[in-house]
Amino acid sequence: MSTLFSPLTLRGTTIRNRVWVSPMCQYSSVDGRPTDWHLVHLGSFARGGAGLVMSEATAVVPEGRISPQDAGIWNDEQAADYRRITDFLRSQGAVPAIQLAHAGRKASTRAPWRGRGYAPVEEGGWPTVGASAVGYADWPAPRELTADELRALPQAWADAARRSLDAGFEVAEVHAAHGYLLHQFLSPLTNLRTDAWGGDLAGRSRLLLDVVDAVRAVWPDDRPLLVRVSATDWADGGLDLDETARVARTLADHGVDLVDVSSGGNSPEQQISPSPGYQVPLATRIKEVSGLPVAAVGLITEPEQAEQIVASGRADAVFLGRELLRDPSFAQRAAAELGADVYWPDQYLRARPGS
Repeated sequence: MSTLFSPLTLRGTTIRNRVWVSPMCQYSSVDGRPTDWHLVHLGSFARGGAGLVMSEATAVVPEGRISPQDAGIWNDEQAADYRRITDFLRSQGAVPAIQLAHAGRKASTRAPWRGRGYAPVEEGGWPTVGASAVGYADWPAPRELTADELRALPQAWADAARRSLDAGFEVAEVHAAHGYLLHQFLSPLTNLRTDAWGGDLAGRSRLLLDVVDAVRAVWPDDRPLLVRVSATDWADGGLDLDETARVARTLADHGVDLVDVSSGGNSPEQQISPSPGYQVPLATRIKEVSGLPVAAVGLITEPEQAEQIVASGRADAVFLGRELLRDPSFAQRAAAELGADVYWPDQYLRARPGS
């Protein structure tokens, strides 16, 4: 029996298999609102048999968008637009999930096909904020957030989580990875503060824990809460695996149900040598230290590879990104190769192997 295609239950939510869709920015929103593109993009993965379908990084405030074309859920109109998407995902048996994010100093960028880098105000961008006034690469330095702003900011995540419920999402993920705002606070490379939000690991993780507490307070007890982390900055003096594992252990005490383990993104000086499944050991270590279930991500491209990751217990699920862009039906193909059952819509049954 395939472990990859066995269900996983977190709190009151049962996810039909362990093939999950990573949040992937589409740079196709209008005023933060999803479009037909998002319906087809996310819907194709649910139709293709994935168990959990995560929407892209969705900003909790306008200035938290990665680009002017990024998704948001800071108002009720945005939430209402998501309803047809979550309804469709659910109709295909997938669990709709949303990643709640703030890009911090890495906000206000151009969409990739518009030329990489910072998008100035005259191109629709805006001044950025961050843990400290340290710019990314040659981008303008952000304004350091004040203590009053940091006390108020978790409420933006809570409000976004409440709207996510209205939008029909069943799983919420707090984005604390890839060099975005919460990661900026966690890393000593980008957090030079000497107040209660800086210094030692307890200070640097304060904002993340405050955000998690605020979201958990409004997120129903029977619905899972995830956190995505970058386990290491891959840079000297940066956040490392031991520190991230300690943070994950604390997250377990704050109502988090699974840690989504990625890495990097905070320093242009990072040194990474990607290889198939190169981040899986990071996930395994965090699982061992925290006691929480984990999901692995990064260059997971083959059905047998994914099967072995979860069957061996190194991770409890796998998030796929680029491989699903290449093949939205990966789950159906993987099930056929592994001799497992997976969902096929009636309209496509004549193409199911063996039919």
